[in-house]
Amino acid sequence: MHRITIAFLMALTLTIGMLTNRAHAASRLALVVGNGAYSTVTPLDNPVRDAELMADALREVGFEVTLVTNSSQNEMITAISNFGSRLRTAGEDATGLFYYAGHGVQSFGTNFLLPVDIELQDAADLSLVGVPAQAVLRQMFSARNRTNIVILDACRNNPFVTIPDLRDNGLAEMKAPRGTFLAYSTAPGDVALDGVDGNSPFTEALARHMQTPGMSVETLFREVRIDVLKDTNNQQTPWDTSSLTVDFQFLPAKAPTQEEVELRQIWDSVKLSNDPLQVLLFLRAHPDSRYSGEARKLLTVLMEKEAQPVASAKAPPQAASEPAAPQTSEREMIETARRAGTASAYQTYLDAYPNGAFAELARLEQQTILNKEQSKDPVATQPPPEDTPVATQQPATTKDQKGPPAVIAFNAPLAMGTPDIASRSISELITGSPKFPPIEGLPEAVWKDKTCAACHHWEQANLCDQAKTYVADKSRAVAKEHPYGGVFKNALRLWAEQGCP
Repeated sequence: MHRITIAFLMALTLTIGMLTNRAHAASRLALVVGNGAYSTVTPLDNPVRDAELMADALREVGFEVTLVTNSSQNEMITAISNFGSRLRTAGEDATGLFYYAGHGVQSFGTNFLLPVDIELQDAADLSLVGVPAQAVLRQMFSARNRTNIVILDACRNNPFVTIPDLRDNGLAEMKAPRGTFLAYSTAPGDVALDGVDGNSPFTEALARHMQTPGMSVETLFREVRIDVLKDTNNQQTPWDTSSLTVDFQFLPAKAPTQEEVELRQIWDSVKLSNDPLQVLLFLRAHPDSRYSGEARKLLTVLMEKEAQPVASAKAPPQAASEPAAPQTSEREMIETARRAGTASAYQTYLDAYPNGAFAELARLEQQTILNKEQSKDPVATQPPPEDTPVATQQPATTKDQKGPPAVIAFNAPLAMGTPDIASRSISELITGSPKFPPIEGLPEAVWKDKTCAACHHWEQANLCDQAKTYVADKSRAVAKEHPYGGVFKNALRLWAEQGCP
């Protein structure tokens, strides 16, 4: 019994230790201070709102935030001391962040943050009634953690211009201890603006950029600097100095899903092919993907290139069926269709240039628009009644078509449709050449004698997924034209219904 108790306690201690280490590794601690309601010096409108905005932004990116507003000297010192204590127990992987908005001054190269109850008659008393910024750095450095960030929006003006030896504007530049990033709302010795819209321009820009995934802290503050310069007509230049040894991001980049990785790989392959057919088929399969805009631009370039006549003195005259190089009027019409984004606009182009340089692109865009409109029509997408015979759900093919076999397998002959289809298996057909154009109106030179598997990236698992969509929508999906005809699509549907054997 004694041994069991000891073993249990050892296991419990080990578990607690592991959980503690895990918590330490993920710790993000922040102390946010905003002082504006000063009693003896000029009060400030925005520091409390700035502190609240910053506290909210930090919580959204995973910080445990202590918010202190309109604090006295004793309250500020206590908050800073408690912050240092928590940081020291958080572990070396913890991140500490201190933010201050309010009055701040410098004296003999030392920066002081001013509590709201400050009373000062002589510069020599500043260290007795103010809070030295160096005290914050000392607390953070004592924790020996890897990453610390100090942000001071504290240079709005000098409230002690009438006191001798306290006539310097702004804050003095401080040295950043190892592992520390120091950021100031303006350059050393300059004055920052308090802001007129509820927040200072510096804090507003900082809170906004903090939500950008994957942005390093150095890049973030560069973007903040650009925004503040623009918003203040170059009157205020945020400043920072760093001794960080790690790449810190407020919001780490989100890892892509497996589907996103696979789609990227497919698009990379299509893009490198420089084949307009590949691009057309990619757009047809993924019309609303993140790569569709890039794909449409590439398709335009490739179609224009194919439309250019070959420069040769002995070249035969251009055949009447070949598209001519696009003229200015044709370019203007396709651009008009793009801006309109309607099927009728693309039809207007096709009526004028049925064999134009952008005809295939126009047909693709037109079909994409029509498909979207049809998918939104509840009547069009309504499945047929359950008692509707299968024969009425698919187009007729030829007189050679036979009824479906009992079992359709991936590597077995289909035994349905025309002889050239019925005698081959699905695995053989997807490596062959299409019988019909994969996109209506596509010139034979583009698709004739091409390999279907290369166009569609077909393999058994992917084809099974595609075939399952025909099961869900028997009337519309199966009825649409296919490079092997409607019989092949119906065979895929039956194969999927049987579990894709």
